[in-house]
Amino acid sequence: MLSDEDQIRQLVATWMSATRAGDTEAVMDLMTEDVVFLVPGRAPMSKADFRAAMQSQAGNAGPRVDGSSEIQEVQVAGEWAFARSQLTVTMTPRDGAAPIVRAGPVLSVFRREKGRWLLARDANMLVVQP
Repeated sequence: MLSDEDQIRQLVATWMSATRAGDTEAVMDLMTEDVVFLVPGRAPMSKADFRAAMQSQAGNAGPRVDGSSEIQEVQVAGEWAFARSQLTVTMTPRDGAAPIVRAGPVLSVFRREKGRWLLARDANMLVVQP
């Protein structure tokens, strides 16, 4: 049996690999129904907003997405946990244009539901890298 911290680390690894694969449903399965995403310069996003954004990038028309998440800290307190990490996301347009790289710190809050850790809140400070 994996520790709570290891389960959260596995969730993040699964999220990254599913994102790379363009597997929207696998990513959606890793979050609570009331999840909220906070990103600079935009209104908070709901699960439905996140799904729409992911689906708009899916398929051969959208950019290829790759990235890495370096988890720097995980703290667990009962049914809640948070992770602090450094995230890098590279979006490569399929038209041959230069990739866009965004990077920065992320604070993610997880909630255990029915014995399973799920993403409940996510605040990222990603900015375009020169």
